[in-house]
Amino acid sequence: QVHMVESGGGLVQPGESLRLSCAASGFNFGDYAMMWARQAPGKGLEWVSGIYRDGTGEYYEDSVKGRFTISKDFAKNTLYLQMNSLKPEDTALYYCAACSGYVCYELNDYSYWGQGIQVTVSS
Repeated sequence: QVHMVESGGGLVQPGESLRLSCAASGFNFGDYAMMWARQAPGKGLEWVSGIYRDGTGEYYEDSVKGRFTISKDFAKNTLYLQMNSLKPEDTALYYCAACSGYVCYELNDYSYWGQGIQVTVSS
């Protein structure tokens, strides 16, 4: 049975950092491309960052480039999102997701999803 459990969210002030984790089980972690997506209040789901199946490539939504870093730990079967210089507009429910391909750019391609974790950036 597939499980993807996010952790590391919370309430921080603008400019601070958080690291989200997504512990995955029930599938071969190394065979899946992965991503982080988010949904802000009153808005639709948007992708934030993705990483290739083997971890050799990554991509970011423009508003988070230079601030967020995605990574895969194959020994721990865990996906991370290091978020620095957080802004109020980063406030959202963040989801990790897995896709059975080398790289996947469409939300609909992702078959496994976590339950989401709240990140709130406010002074």
